[in-house]
Formats: sequence, C-alpha cells, structure tokens
Amino acid sequence: MFMFLPGLFVCVLLFVWLGRWIAGQRTQEETERERVGLVTVETAIYALLGLMIAFTFSGATSRFDARRAQTVQEANAIGTAYLRLSLLPAGAARLRHKFRAYTEERMAIYRVLPDLEASDTHAARATALQNEIWNDALAALKATPPEAALLLVPALNDMIDITTTRAIALRSHTPPVILPR
Repeated sequence: MFMFLPGLFVCVLLFVWLGRWIAGQRTQEETERERVGLVTVETAIYALLGLMIAFTFSGATSRFDARRAQTVQEANAIGTAYLRLSLLPAGAARLRHKFRAYTEERMAIYRVLPDLEASDTHAARATALQNEIWNDALAALKATPPEAALLLVPALNDMIDITTTRAIALRSHTPPVILPR
C-alpha cells in the first residue's frame, strides 16, 4: 500500500519544480490581477490537501487506538478463560496446553503481517483450536457443578467473540475512495 509513496513524492517535487519554471516564464506576461487569482486557487488547493491529510491521519490514529484496545481486550479474555479452567476437575491440563497453543497461533497471526496468506493460515489454526477448546470445555463441564459453567462459558465466549472483532479491524483501512489512484 505504501509502495507508491516514494514515487508520489518524486512526482510532487517534479510538478512543483515544473510549476515554478512555468511561472518564471509567465511572470513577465502576467498582470497583478492574474497573480492574485492564482494565489487564491493555490491557497484553496493547499487547504484541501491539508484537510485530506488531516482526516487520513485522524482515521489512522483512531484505528490504531481501537486495535490497541482490542489487543488488550483479547489478552484479558484469554487470560480470564485460562484462569477459569481451574474450575474444571478433570482435563484442565490438556485444555491449558491447547490454550497455550491457541495463544501462540493468535500472536502468530499478527507476527507474519503483512503476509495475509500466512496470517490466514494461522487464523485457521487458531479457529480449529478454538473449536477444540470449546468442545473439550463443554465436555468437562458435564462433570462439574452448574456454577462452573456460568463462569467458564461466558469467558470462553468472550475469547471467541473478540477474534471476529480483531479480524474485521485487521482488514479495515482508509477507504480507497479517499486515497489517490
């Protein structure tokens, strides 16, 4: 996405130089009224460009802050669910192992970016581990008091729900209609 920025920068510099050269050629021929009109147009163009840049950075900042908050939310959801595994009498050790593998896969999703194909591979593994954790936890809850299910199931559900939120946020960028082509 940012590969075109150096070329765009060079083009801007080239056109600024070209504009100054043409302005130097036409300076003798222009009247004062034409110069004032040109300055007004230049000012308006620079103001619009500044506004576009400001909106782009504002959007990027808000997306960055949202992603950072979602990272903390996901870490807390996984941590809470992991701690609540202690409510299970049997099979908790196997589930703890799956939680560690799940956490590694979730971190790997973001480690391999911007390679979306590799990221999707890790996401698929994490989803498979999520399903295993869910099924194993439900099976283990059958041998526990109902209070354990009231604590563990919502924690697991939160852990699963945040992955969808983060997946959507990962693919949310500045709308293409705003960016130059």
